[in-house]
Amino acid sequence: MTTPLALFPLRLVLFPHALLPLHIFEPRYRELLADLSGLPAERRLFGILPPGEVSELPEPGVVGCAARLRGAQRLPDGRANVVVSGERRFAFRAAAPAATPYHQGLVDWLDDEPDVQVPSEAETALLHHLGERYVRAQHALQDRAIEVDLPREAPALSFAIAAFLEWDFEALQHFLEIRSASVRVTRLLAALPPLVASVEARALTHTRAQGNGHGSVA
Repeated sequence: MTTPLALFPLRLVLFPHALLPLHIFEPRYRELLADLSGLPAERRLFGILPPGEVSELPEPGVVGCAARLRGAQRLPDGRANVVVSGERRFAFRAAAPAATPYHQGLVDWLDDEPDVQVPSEAETALLHHLGERYVRAQHALQDRAIEVDLPREAPALSFAIAAFLEWDFEALQHFLEIRSASVRVTRLLAALPPLVASVEARALTHTRAQGNGHGSVA
């Protein structure tokens, strides 16, 4: 079903089940924030999708993700820091006529297609374990003591882990477009072991460096 949706073209990838902080400074997106704030919580949605090469809106068929406004900190000069959560994916179809300064478009919602072979419990458990290690090491690099709470179900888990990966934009965008949970899980299980080893080694070095002059770090 084609649905109208406010759009925010950005060269970043938002995944379902992921949280994303954004800094709002352009006047048109300040207006978007004001419009969303006046809606019920379940309707505070806008679409994040990559811009086109010629214009701000991409070609039809490009995949994006709906963002739900979760919180906003308005600054005295009119800018704002907001937090959004990734909801459903969509395919952009066409620009929609709008009286707003921000873009609006027509989108088709996308879900995973049925998998012939679903990820096994063992594969999902291993992915969860690797994802926890990866995220925990990333937090250590940033000196953040945040509890890791990843989803347990394979479809949501694959996206939640991908949101933390240090892949380039094209790789992340391609991952967003995969409509098979089993394919996403397989790719992550192949990619994560060396990534986990690398980030854990960096985190250990960082922790030891933080301990210099302040006693030893075990």
